[in-house]
Amino acid sequence: MKFLFAIDKLLIYKFIKFGIVGCSGMIIDFGTTYLCKEILKINKFISSGIGFILAATSNYFLNRAWTFESADERIGSQYLQFMIVSIIGLGINSLTLYFLNEKLKWNFYFSKLLAIGITTIWNFFANLLFTFA
Repeated sequence: MKFLFAIDKLLIYKFIKFGIVGCSGMIIDFGTTYLCKEILKINKFISSGIGFILAATSNYFLNRAWTFESADERIGSQYLQFMIVSIIGLGINSLTLYFLNEKLKWNFYFSKLLAIGITTIWNFFANLLFTFA
């Protein structure tokens, strides 16, 4: 029983760290998107894509070093795995938001909050079990 509690405690600690890294990624994503769209006058979808890629890249390195403390030398393949998980997460987020807001007619921001929560859980466990296993 004591062993299971230690595992749960470690998992919760990693999840909190993952959330902190995710918040930093959100700042990078929004900041980059704003810079590209508003200052550099780049198309909003291209700007958003640039923001997503930079945020996901930053999240990979922070999660690798801090959250999951990976010593795996295959950085290139691990980065690719992380990006695949992130792109699937982007799809889950978009589909959840579309379903909740467009189909169920729930409030957009409440739907977005739930979509972020679902996507965060997907990203965490997919990276825990796939990318940084």
